[in-house]
Amino acid sequence: MTHRAQPSRTLEVGALARVEGEGAMYVQTTDGRVTDVQLRIYEPPRFFEAFLRGRRFTEPVDITARICGICPVAYQMSACRAIEDACGVEVDGPLRDLRRLLYFGEWIESHTLHVYMLHAPDFLGYESAIEMAKDHRETVEKGLELKRIGNELLELIGGRAVHPINVRVGGFYRVPSRRELRAFRGRMERARDLALETIQLVAGFDFPDFEQDYIFVALRHPTEYPILDGRLVSNRGLDITAGEFDDHFIEEHLAHSTALHAHLLDGNHYFVGPLARYNLNADHLPAPVAEAAVEAGLDGSCNNPFRSIIVRAVEVLYACHGALEVIDGYEEPDRPAVEVDAVAATGHGFTEAPRGILYHRYSLDGEGVITDARIVPPTSQNQATIEHDLWHFVESHLELDQDALTRSCEQAIRNYDPCISCSAHFLDLVVDHR
Repeated sequence: MTHRAQPSRTLEVGALARVEGEGAMYVQTTDGRVTDVQLRIYEPPRFFEAFLRGRRFTEPVDITARICGICPVAYQMSACRAIEDACGVEVDGPLRDLRRLLYFGEWIESHTLHVYMLHAPDFLGYESAIEMAKDHRETVEKGLELKRIGNELLELIGGRAVHPINVRVGGFYRVPSRRELRAFRGRMERARDLALETIQLVAGFDFPDFEQDYIFVALRHPTEYPILDGRLVSNRGLDITAGEFDDHFIEEHLAHSTALHAHLLDGNHYFVGPLARYNLNADHLPAPVAEAAVEAGLDGSCNNPFRSIIVRAVEVLYACHGALEVIDGYEEPDRPAVEVDAVAATGHGFTEAPRGILYHRYSLDGEGVITDARIVPPTSQNQATIEHDLWHFVESHLELDQDALTRSCEQAIRNYDPCISCSAHFLDLVVDHR
């Protein structure tokens, strides 16, 4: 059989739409083969690790929350866990439950924003959620209502929906009363119903046939679908604590990105986020959530990133069930926070942000002053895998015309719900006072 020679093509998007932050896409093909792929992150770096040095150990909780307006709780929780690890403190009982409840609110609002406003337009053939709303007004209104309930939960526990102000090392400044949480139960029941409708909606989308063999990395808790703690595991045998992260993962700078590219010590790229969590932890989903996942076409594993929108919807339902469980079992703690005294030590912590594992490391001196900080956000960990997906997707869909292939590549990037703003803060800041 003879193959017709294919012309060289360049796919380029100068500013990606419906992602958080500023990035571009570049793909080059020659004679029907992909020769270059770049997810170009050009958002200016914001030096967070650098200006955390010299601050008190109580401050990263509020400072790092400003890295992102969509997932500030993730930064607060990972910061808390790293600092508490350094100081030898474990937060459990009702305070841990409240942290999970706060985090559930973030999963609900963040995933819902992605599903309805950023990703659904791709599947329904619209350029934006505003255009989609002209023909699917009720659908968009349901998405907005579900996101609003997530925001309300953040306000109830965190003090406000964006950059919560009630979180501190050791717990909270104020804890809600049992009466306050019980009063919110009706809203969470409504959210649970909307989440189930969301799963049914996205399960009906048409998905490209694009199965890939991924190295999935996520937290694994003994009894819970992970969000706040656990060991870091993979489908290739990785099983480590937070303190071992630096021994297995490496970040390096590439010229086309202001965010570091992360990879395993052996050079392999890996995949974090909802798809990784589901593949590694589906057995820990509550029965009603697991049943909804199966009805949506998921059988405990999924290797098609385009179907990640279903997994995100399943995780919204899980967050609603988890929130109701916390509300029903809540007993007010004796105090809003555990006392945390500074010690000279290094602490490590990771939690499951909506987009995947978020790692923090802090070194403290004896006075509780930060001498070194490291933050590894999910999007920087997924960059190499996004580029790998683009490489293989383009080679298998060269029959598409230029516009259709470019749109599909943008959609492939949105599968990861990249938070580019989170990823771009790696550079060292050096001040020369000469």
